[in-house]
Amino acid sequence: MAKTLVIGDIHGALKALQQLIGELNLQPDDKLIFLGDYVDGWSQSAQVIDYLIQLDEKPECVFIKGNHDWWCENWLNGAQANNEWLLHGGKETVESYIGFSDDQKKAHLEFFNRMKGYYVDKENRLFIHAGFSSMHGPAKERHESNFLWDRTLLETALATDKNLSKESPFYPKRLALYKEIFIGHTPTTNYGITVPMQASNVWDIDTGAAFKGRISALDIDTKEFWQSDAPQKLYPNEKGRNK
Repeated sequence: MAKTLVIGDIHGALKALQQLIGELNLQPDDKLIFLGDYVDGWSQSAQVIDYLIQLDEKPECVFIKGNHDWWCENWLNGAQANNEWLLHGGKETVESYIGFSDDQKKAHLEFFNRMKGYYVDKENRLFIHAGFSSMHGPAKERHESNFLWDRTLLETALATDKNLSKESPFYPKRLALYKEIFIGHTPTTNYGITVPMQASNVWDIDTGAAFKGRISALDIDTKEFWQSDAPQKLYPNEKGRNK
């Protein structure tokens, strides 16, 4: 039976991503949904993008754009690398592009341009990097930067009474719009949790691979999950974003 897997933040850790994909026993009809932040942190951001472009040929893949991807896209498009980006993993990303031709960079830019702000499947499950603020859903979002940066969606889910039903007038309207919501952006390790984390109907799949955590993949139906080794084990001479 075909499965759909959602994969959390990668942050330039190609070795960890390849290890994780190797554990998934993917079949041709499986589907992968990536939640963004493919770059910035470990030393192989450009190589991660190369790998994802090749992976997109089979199985079916959906690529959501993260805030770090937005930074990298702007830089590939000719914008000056700002200090905020460089301090948050951008320096390693720029260095990873040394030796890449203009044609390769153009192909990467086209890949970033194709990424989605969010995705909703046939069962009304939302996949988005960070969150949204509109009570009518991301399609009505006035500030699309929230797709990249918002943390209030997760905070709302964490603050919602676990025993509160969706039918209650006190249940947050943003959460009630969807059967489930899958996000990255905020490491679960911020809460002392090292695996995909559920709060209300929100699942956070960013398990801290940029820092001391791992890359995770979650089967959206069964909730079985897989994890890579910690990138710091695979890149022993690097610090990632642990600076």
